[in-house]
Amino acid sequence: MRRAANIAGAIVFASTGLAFAAGDVNRGAQLYRQCAACHSVTPSEHLTGPSLAHIWNRRAASAEDFRRYSDALKSSGLVWNEATLDKWLADPEKLVPGTSMTFPGLKDTQQRQDVIAYLRAVAEGKAEAGGAMKGMGGQRIDLKNAPPAGQVKSVRYCADTYTIETADGSAQKIWEFNLRIKPDSSKLGPLPGKPVVLGAGMRGDRASLVFARPAEISEFIKAACP
Repeated sequence: MRRAANIAGAIVFASTGLAFAAGDVNRGAQLYRQCAACHSVTPSEHLTGPSLAHIWNRRAASAEDFRRYSDALKSSGLVWNEATLDKWLADPEKLVPGTSMTFPGLKDTQQRQDVIAYLRAVAEGKAEAGGAMKGMGGQRIDLKNAPPAGQVKSVRYCADTYTIETADGSAQKIWEFNLRIKPDSSKLGPLPGKPVVLGAGMRGDRASLVFARPAEISEFIKAACP
């Protein structure tokens, strides 16, 4: 009887463990919002980090067309599965010292399992892959379809002030320290020769000036003082 009781207890323990280890896809999708500013789950859509669309059972640092992997991750030899993802999500730096992944980790085991379940479901086509995300969960916009207020006609600078004229006929003066100038060659980036300005900052005093390619930056921005 004692042996039977021990076996029964072991079965209950094992069943409980499996139930805990099995992540919830819907909860994982909600938790993944914390990751979406840096990682898309749309194939080939790379952000700060690589797309995680096909991560399941794939070799680490193997996403196509992503060129920002750390040497540490490229030489890690890891294959992404439940065990390795659990360790990675808990503490990336501990698993791969020297990684460029700046993430403090999910300390809750169940939350990690939920995110892992979601990533596996996306990879297997059992969950919807969301688009690229920006900021606090808002979707990135297609800069090729920017409204007139975002279509840049000219940019000139004098000392520490940049004046940006847009297709709606307005001109905005921005302090150089509050202006971010960057290229975006993705499918959502602006058309060649058609830079776009995006307002930022709670006071409207900051902006991002986005070009299709780096060479356009020096070609487009002109020095001009009254």
